[in-house]
Amino acid sequence: MSFITVKIPGDTNAFTKSLEERADEYREISGRGRTAGAIHHQFAVGDGFILVVDEWESAEAFQKFFSDPELKNFIGSVGGDPNAAPEVTVGQAIDSPDKF
Repeated sequence: MSFITVKIPGDTNAFTKSLEERADEYREISGRGRTAGAIHHQFAVGDGFILVVDEWESAEAFQKFFSDPELKNFIGSVGGDPNAAPEVTVGQAIDSPDKF
């Protein structure tokens, strides 16, 4: 399993508003992600960025899903800065004695 974070510069107010106004589109994309290998998914917002925190079956499955031009267009339409490259971090999940 892989843990993946994606930090997307953008308008967090527009993004937060889109979560309600375009909820059906988010649900549809979520379903496609699960079919493609997503296990967990969560958003967070910070000062001028949207953060995606995911768990995927594999980094390759995530890369294939995230490279879809339709998804990139959607991100730009909900507040993501279309001129800034997202910062993607991928890590392999490991067990540890303090895991909870």
